[in-house]
Amino acid sequence: MKHSGQPNIAQLVDSILEEAVQFGASDIHFEPTSTELQVKYRMDGTLKTFETLPAAIRDNVISRLKVLGNLLTYRNDIPQEGRIEGTQDQLVISDSGKVIDKRLAVFPTIHGQRAVVRIFYENDTLTELDKLGFNPTIESALMQFACRNQGILLLTGPAGSGKSTTLAALLRYILQQFSGKSIVALEDPVERAIAGVTQVQIEPHREMTFPTALRSLLRQDPEVLMIGEIRDAETAKIAIEAGLTGHLLMSTMHSGNCSGALLRLLEMNIEPYQVTSGVSAILNQRLVRKLCDQCKEKKPDGSYEPRGCKQCHNTGYHGRVLLAEMVELDGQVRKTILKQSDMEGLEATFESRGHMKLIQDGRRLINQGITTSTEIKRVCGT
Repeated sequence: MKHSGQPNIAQLVDSILEEAVQFGASDIHFEPTSTELQVKYRMDGTLKTFETLPAAIRDNVISRLKVLGNLLTYRNDIPQEGRIEGTQDQLVISDSGKVIDKRLAVFPTIHGQRAVVRIFYENDTLTELDKLGFNPTIESALMQFACRNQGILLLTGPAGSGKSTTLAALLRYILQQFSGKSIVALEDPVERAIAGVTQVQIEPHREMTFPTALRSLLRQDPEVLMIGEIRDAETAKIAIEAGLTGHLLMSTMHSGNCSGALLRLLEMNIEPYQVTSGVSAILNQRLVRKLCDQCKEKKPDGSYEPRGCKQCHNTGYHGRVLLAEMVELDGQVRKTILKQSDMEGLEATFESRGHMKLIQDGRRLINQGITTSTEIKRVCGT
């Protein structure tokens, strides 16, 4: 998509948003430089430049986005966040599903304002737990956790690794198995509606924060609680107490691996005995790109490599697949935590009990011809 002269700004922005949706992009980056405005789409987890716009219209493009997102157009010196409404919400894409939301974030830089639009899709194939692509061992463990009456499951992984999708699928599974259970979800923001779940929008900069809402909800007789993210010690303390007092609770934490999540709880001044008594399991997950079925090429050693075609925009990859590792807290792991061991100690304990790491789960996908060793290394490291 190329534009010459002075295009109609509204039409230009609409066309960029529409094209990104057609391509199934998860994010659109509008990145200012000293000479231009670069427009990049994140597709299958990687950024690719699709458009370069002249610096002369840079501010007008960002202003148009701010109008669509109901932001303050006259404030260029502060970060702002909003939601873009539009007819594209009804557009259905074969691979990514229907657009259910578009979030806008604007941030000032030395070359002008930088904007990112995040696009949320509702994909019918990713609503059921057994359709997410977990390996059989982890899928079985998650189903067993969902049938418990109390305990805590923590999900870790970077932004965009599918944690919210996994949590939503778990809640749906619980509803299918136990239709009468009282389930409440605290989210910032609410990403997708789940029938049968009471969902609460958390606004951290106002009075309704995670700790405030969680304290009050424990008096509302919930059986299952989902917290969008444990961000601070206060939320962690209340969550652990909930898991110890007859609630099934699941949440996310920012951590690179399972041992890191456990250590973060200890750093938040949660007592080791509370961690070992309250936390049931840690799930760490990533999304890796799938080889394009139209153009992948088999090598002599039996593995596949990407080639590139029109279908995959010459990347060699199309779509993504789940990669995961899970640690359940058994007696050996609990003893290590009670000793307040460091990360090396925890990792050694995991290894001694046959823990399957992310990169080992990746080998399963390589052997099945779903992805490549290069992609696994890109996502997991060496």
